[in-house]
Amino acid sequence: MSPQDSSGIVLVDKPQGWTSHQVVGRMRRLLGTRKVGHAGTLDPMATGLLIIGVNRATRLLGHLAGHDKTYVATIRLGQSSSTDDAEGELSQVVPAAHLEAAAIETAMDDLRGDIEQVPSSVSAIKVNGQRAYALVRGGEQVTLRARPVTVARFEVIGRRTEGDLLDLDVVVDCSSGTYIRALARDLGAELEVGGHLTSLRRTRIGGFVLPELTVDLIGDEAPALTSMGEVGRTAFAHLDVSAEQADDVRFGRALELDLSADVPTALISADGDLLALHEANPDRPGWTKPVAVFV
Repeated sequence: MSPQDSSGIVLVDKPQGWTSHQVVGRMRRLLGTRKVGHAGTLDPMATGLLIIGVNRATRLLGHLAGHDKTYVATIRLGQSSSTDDAEGELSQVVPAAHLEAAAIETAMDDLRGDIEQVPSSVSAIKVNGQRAYALVRGGEQVTLRARPVTVARFEVIGRRTEGDLLDLDVVVDCSSGTYIRALARDLGAELEVGGHLTSLRRTRIGGFVLPELTVDLIGDEAPALTSMGEVGRTAFAHLDVSAEQADDVRFGRALELDLSADVPTALISADGDLLALHEANPDRPGWTKPVAVFV
């Protein structure tokens, strides 16, 4: 099967300076198909794992983007930023190099667990049909509503001083929708010194981690795809179905199955193809209902 006819995902280690859209454009040229998308935007400043979906796999991207994620980041304490990262206008320095580990840990603890987080005003969230970052760049003041997120891990793994500034290297395990820039901003606010993000690298999305071999975005060789079946087994609870069940799945019918998990289950055919995602039907116990059908 030629690359343009294949379906699956590519795990890309996005370089700094590239937009997620630029990576998608490059994949379209390398794979010879327009049907390419990505799961979970990374800002140009950020690096790390970007899941690229190709052909049928583009319908999986929304489900993959909703998985929890891991980031490694550097937070600079002692300066705020208009964009909550190094690309914005910086405030005057407030001495932060003296901050002790115990005080930082106490402040971080308030930002762990199930919290209400106000996203950065330069996020891609839409306000009255327009992206928040576009409104800010147009000179408007934007304050977004707080939203529930979960920060399972927020841990310092290194620290160093830059004059009066304090740089913290941190690792974060969090739910989808968590803004690491906002964590940096809020940690600085808790410590009353200001804070912003100076580097960000995503290392995991659900069951997918950064690949050891990076995709060459400059060359002309089409990357290999991870198959739909492998994606189903890696990213979701999964179940192998019989030939008869597979026929029902292909026609979008419910199955008489007891899916105990309250998350989508990948249904996989005897030949290893991902047929669909189903979930338990609360209105019809013991039966499933289709979430997405891929064949």
